[in-house]
Amino acid sequence: MPAPTLNTAEVSAVIEMALSDHVSFASIEREYGLSDSQVKELMRDNLKPSSYRNWRKRVRQFGDRREIYK
Repeated sequence: MPAPTLNTAEVSAVIEMALSDHVSFASIEREYGLSDSQVKELMRDNLKPSSYRNWRKRVRQFGDRREIYK
């Protein structure tokens, strides 16, 4: 599925949502139509490499902890 075309303000909003620990990929998909892989690609394209790696590490760790609580 092709990624929807987002303007600069929408890209900034998606990045802000993705960096927040309280917003899920599902919420971003509902609001902007981006799958989790599209969000990751957007983040990779718009963050510095080290910032992207740190974000991915944090997202993975949060997902692993969430499984424990379920």
